[in-house]
Amino acid sequence: MTAKNDIVLRPRFKMEINENNESILKRFEATRNDKSEFITTRVDNHIFIKFPKEKQHFWSPQLHLEIDYAEEGSSLLHGLYGPNPTVWTMFMFLHFMVAGLFIAFGIWAYTNWRLNTEFAVQLSIMFLMILIWFVLYFAGRIGRDTSKKDMFMLRDFMNKTLKS
Repeated sequence: MTAKNDIVLRPRFKMEINENNESILKRFEATRNDKSEFITTRVDNHIFIKFPKEKQHFWSPQLHLEIDYAEEGSSLLHGLYGPNPTVWTMFMFLHFMVAGLFIAFGIWAYTNWRLNTEFAVQLSIMFLMILIWFVLYFAGRIGRDTSKKDMFMLRDFMNKTLKS
């Protein structure tokens, strides 16, 4: 699990497997019936691996695998670690809200500047939006760092299932 840069909040990986994609998908589907410490869900060629509700916390990650047919006898696995979709949606909503407010107050400040009226309040709110964006970004980074151990557990489960 190597990241191309240090800014990645949702780490991705790709691997080629010398096995038919349908047999890999069936192997993951079989783990649903096992009494494992993870919940595995399959939708077409997508596998979602997450922690049970009682073991989840706010920053609990989940692993999304897409296993595609590559060529005869091999498959291409794309993986994405991410937070619970509800948490991710909330973060994206907050980011868009902050960006929208920044643009709105920027337009208001520019209008007041062109009209030769006071625009210090709008500029200070724009600065506040920048600070809030940094807070959101670092909250996401802290969340990712606190769930690193869980990400390794998901990776180990994936590797164990792939090797079985």
